[in-house]
Amino acid sequence: MNGLLDYSARVLAVRSQTTAEMRGKLLRRAADRNDVDEALRRLAENGFLNDQKLAESFANWRRDNEGFGKHRVLRDLLARRIAPEVARKAADSAYSATDENAMIRQYLERKFRGKDLHELLQEEKHLASAYRRLRTAGFSSAGSIRVLKGYASQAEDLGDLEETPPE
Repeated sequence: MNGLLDYSARVLAVRSQTTAEMRGKLLRRAADRNDVDEALRRLAENGFLNDQKLAESFANWRRDNEGFGKHRVLRDLLARRIAPEVARKAADSAYSATDENAMIRQYLERKFRGKDLHELLQEEKHLASAYRRLRTAGFSSAGSIRVLKGYASQAEDLGDLEETPPE
């Protein structure tokens, strides 16, 4: 049991873990599966494992430092095996006061740094590429098209490509 807690401390010192991630790591190391539940309980009890705090912190960090959209953050939280309700709540909270259009413009300016977007996006292949990048980054289809229309009139045709957010 103490070996599992020591291992947990080393793992958590490197990177925050979700409860599911930590369970998987401990199960691979544990001689007795009952020790895993006890170790997880003690870690949670002492505040070392808290999926809600991790999800909120993760969502805020991805929004502020990487400029990703809400759908991307939600998908990444679910990939880290955060409970869907907790992940959705954290993403909604992180993006409740944000202006998606401003985030999209900042994202485009950062990704196409040094290029004249008005000129570049007149070409259909670059416009489609920018749209795909925005969708992959987690921005809504409507928001992406709305901002791209400011750069190229052909952006209205992009709505035919995809209507649902990427999974």
